[in-house]
Amino acid sequence: MTSNRPQRPQPPSRPNRSSGGGSSPELAPKPYEFVSFPKERPNLQRPAGHHKYFSDRLHGTLYLTLKVQTSLHVSTGVVVMGSDIGSDRIPLIKTMVQGVDQKLSIGGSSLKGCIRSVYEAITNSTLAVITNKYRSQIPQERLPCYNKEELCPASRVFGALNWQGLLDFNEAKCESMGFSTGFMPSLYRPRPDERSAYFIQGRVAGRKFYYHTIRAIDKGQNSGIPVQQAGREYIFKTQLNFKNLLPEELGTLLIVLGQDSKCPIALKVGGGKPIGMGTMTVTIDKIARSQSLQKRYSAYKLNESDELIGDALQQFMQTQIQAAYSRLIQQPQLDELKAVLRYPSDREPPSGMY
Repeated sequence: MTSNRPQRPQPPSRPNRSSGGGSSPELAPKPYEFVSFPKERPNLQRPAGHHKYFSDRLHGTLYLTLKVQTSLHVSTGVVVMGSDIGSDRIPLIKTMVQGVDQKLSIGGSSLKGCIRSVYEAITNSTLAVITNKYRSQIPQERLPCYNKEELCPASRVFGALNWQGLLDFNEAKCESMGFSTGFMPSLYRPRPDERSAYFIQGRVAGRKFYYHTIRAIDKGQNSGIPVQQAGREYIFKTQLNFKNLLPEELGTLLIVLGQDSKCPIALKVGGGKPIGMGTMTVTIDKIARSQSLQKRYSAYKLNESDELIGDALQQFMQTQIQAAYSRLIQQPQLDELKAVLRYPSDREPPSGMY
């Protein structure tokens, strides 16, 4: 991997101290890496509006199939009795089901968050969210955009304070009924103050991403937290609407979704990322886009002739991807991120304390 960032000193390994004062084996390597910030300041511009469809921009809908590669849990925040969902052997379980159809689902906000984080990292963008405790250690130009007249590349597409953005994310629904039950180990909160890798010369090192692994850890009923989850090979379907995007903006989105054969990456969605959970690959089944702007105003649905599939779909996507490489992608950051999110992966999940 090629990178222009300075080398970080490696933190000394520390034993895991037990309550009795003894030591256990050394801590396992951390299952994450940082993607550095570009050296140049972000290019802040006024975003396209929502008042009309512009003839020199792209509008339409991506039809997505998401395939679970390692067990997936996106919490609803609700804990129920196991007997209420057909798991009599489990007293309580964290749920993933929403709605009356009782199918596993992934909220649009969860998809938007994980996709935006990658989009930010490979473009010259600001951070979307920060922790005020570390505000002074974040480069000033990377602080979130608050002026909707001057937005970074990611904020123009995904939104910022007082700006809605140009993408509409919908809930992703599992194609089949049922679920699997996993037992997630208790995980530490992030602890930047205890690990020097988070900082370079007193400044935050970059954006943090967890590696993909070949499987996820399941601690078992006696030592893990019961969670309702989607197992490997589960299929989810969703739609992503876009409007007034430049070709390079749509192309960058397609790269994030793993549609560039030279950059085979996958999404990390939901909880349990440190233990290998949440790896999902994306297939774009078709793109619906009207060739006539008049139809965008006069018709609720597009005709089948406006749908791109097969070779036409692949050609259209590759054209937008090339525009992204020419005008928007930060290549050093993409190289760094590709080393972390490359999929398939041969990495094992971490063992021991992490």
